[in-house]
Amino acid sequence: MVQRNVDIEERHVEKRSDPSHVAATFIKYAAYIIIFFGALYFLVEYVLPKL
Repeated sequence: MVQRNVDIEERHVEKRSDPSHVAATFIKYAAYIIIFFGALYFLVEYVLPKL
């Protein structure tokens, strides 16, 4: 009979959610979306009518 000695490593992953970090990330992506739609609005209102 072969006896194997296996060490099992347990990892406990804690999800840390820093509210200020989450808020900063939300504000950053909200700004990206606002800039994107602003550029899209500019194209539709001013560039496309001149074509």
